[in-house]
Amino acid sequence: MKVAIIHDWFVGGGAERVVQELHNMYPKAPIYTSYCSKSWRRRLEGTQIITSYMQHWPFSKLRKFLPVLRGLWFSRLNLSDYDLVISSSGAEAKFVKVRAGAVHAAYIHAPTHYYWSRYEQYMAHPGFGFFDPLARLGLKLLVGPMRRWDYKAAQRPDYLIANSSYTKEQIKKYYGRESKVIHPPVDIERFKNVGLPAGRRHGFVTAGRQTPYKRIDLAVEATTRLKVPLAVIGKGPEHRWLKKLGGRNVTFFTKVIDQDIARHFGEAKAFIFPGVDDFGIVAVEAMAAGTPVIAYKGGGALDYVNQYTGIFFNEQTADSLAKAIESFDNKSFSHAKIAAAAAKFSPDKFRSSLEKFLSSVRK
Repeated sequence: MKVAIIHDWFVGGGAERVVQELHNMYPKAPIYTSYCSKSWRRRLEGTQIITSYMQHWPFSKLRKFLPVLRGLWFSRLNLSDYDLVISSSGAEAKFVKVRAGAVHAAYIHAPTHYYWSRYEQYMAHPGFGFFDPLARLGLKLLVGPMRRWDYKAAQRPDYLIANSSYTKEQIKKYYGRESKVIHPPVDIERFKNVGLPAGRRHGFVTAGRQTPYKRIDLAVEATTRLKVPLAVIGKGPEHRWLKKLGGRNVTFFTKVIDQDIARHFGEAKAFIFPGVDDFGIVAVEAMAAGTPVIAYKGGGALDYVNQYTGIFFNEQTADSLAKAIESFDNKSFSHAKIAAAAAKFSPDKFRSSLEKFLSSVRK
């Protein structure tokens, strides 16, 4: 059986980790993508990676403006040699077409954010800096026809796989299709044996790209108000504003190696997860270190935060989060049980679930 793997682009993040596990499952399968960074080429060394003409463009930001060109490139790929095509898509990778008799299974990280659930957020905060006005204009002009194209493309795959129950609902809402939930792989091993005993844990931690929808501002504002320590790991377009928002109790870490991230997670009393994420790999990584999660009650967190692994706050406001942080100290958690809950999201579990599903649907 000849297999091909399709992915939107290789820059960084949880979606690329899914592709890495797909590659581990099918090491001989070529990977088609619109763009692949140098760091990901090194990580996938020895793999046949076929990129679009956008790979060689000198200004990397320009690639983000061109969903039409990405969609055209993916939809015109010749995949007639392959029996099984697996696309990993939160954008245009699902646009591919396969020959009659072949199977196309699309792993959907989310219905394309900038057309559907986060359209208003992207219009308010495109995240392109100097190019924001151009991005707003382009999105406003194109959103109608691109929604129709995106919807039509989402009908092409034989099977859709959702990364969470939340994404399953979003797929039904925007694409009108059913999907199978298979959670993404989380590098559980990296966070094993780093968690401190409850009595030695101190402060709170949050991590992620500092963009508006992550709502890291809520964590900064709530902990500043309560004067409790917070470690903020990561960077992004909101970084300067977040530093101004935070008090002396908030410490920012922008250049942190993997071992240090694990250490920060293992030392904290809780991980604060204030955004609505399609899944939220970083929160499960914190759980792998035995750390409970304080999460907004929505999105992918509903699949792994419960009475044994953390607590929810019900409104996406600093007030609601602050109340949850204050109530947290009155609760006790088993760090071992939290780590065991995270183990259910291991790469081995992902591969076995996906293999079982693909075996059941092959024609």
